[in-house]
Amino acid sequence: MTQPEHAATGKPIHILNLGAGVQSTALALMSHRGGFQGVPRFDVAIFADVGDEPDDVYRHLEWLIREVEPSYPVRVVKRWERGLGEHLIAGINSSGHRFVSIPAFTAKSDGDTASAGMTRRQCTAEFKVQPVEQAIRREVLGLKPGQRWPKSADVHQYFGLSFDESRRVARVKARMLEEGKVTPHFPLWDLRATRKDCVRWLASYGIPHKVPRSACVFCPYKSNEEWRHLRDTDPKGWARALEIDAAIRDHDSTCAKARTSKLYLHRSCLPLEKAPIDEPQSRETQYELSLVNECEGMCGL
Repeated sequence: MTQPEHAATGKPIHILNLGAGVQSTALALMSHRGGFQGVPRFDVAIFADVGDEPDDVYRHLEWLIREVEPSYPVRVVKRWERGLGEHLIAGINSSGHRFVSIPAFTAKSDGDTASAGMTRRQCTAEFKVQPVEQAIRREVLGLKPGQRWPKSADVHQYFGLSFDESRRVARVKARMLEEGKVTPHFPLWDLRATRKDCVRWLASYGIPHKVPRSACVFCPYKSNEEWRHLRDTDPKGWARALEIDAAIRDHDSTCAKARTSKLYLHRSCLPLEKAPIDEPQSRETQYELSLVNECEGMCGL
């Protein structure tokens, strides 16, 4: 890449925040194909790998890289050697402090949804946002640790947030404009394209597989349909989800110590192997979960 030279000359740098889910895949392919208002030819796309995506996400990412790299490069970055799952098992966050960073459901006892709550969601900030920001500093701008952001850098970052995600658009825009370093763009929002519009557009593109939802195998923001799909199609991913679900309730683990409530991946507040994932959910519930669950490289934090 010649981006460090771009930073020195003030030439605009266009970066796609790639989550490899539905919306960011649509942006990636729109840029590759060209001719879409508000979607430029990207200089680079950056995918932050948490280390625990389903197999179909990694297969799709490999296909997507082959598809778009004649037009622009894709960088896969991983800030920490250990992935999110290993941090959860150890009961520490990325900085080594005690913290369960996924939004796990909490209850006083198994199945006690009356006392249910959720832990704070910090995983996206630590394992998606920060690695991408670091990649922009180090790989795109060529900055050394501690080096100040160059005044000449004209960096534009593009997010796969659609027209039905207005709150996330507002939060991301406010955070980035406050930081004042990178100009955020939301082409799907500007085009008034919803997630369903993106699904239809991707179908018309001719992708030889269904574009999967981008989320960790143990992400609590899953519908029953998604849990079933993981169980029935990805044995390794399902086993990993069961492992993490048990680890966050292990009395001997760091993350469970001094807690007055238990932690669960499923909203029923039952161990995942006993959770009622075969029960149907309404279309409205599934669609609402799809918007929350899609991990397009950031979550609005």
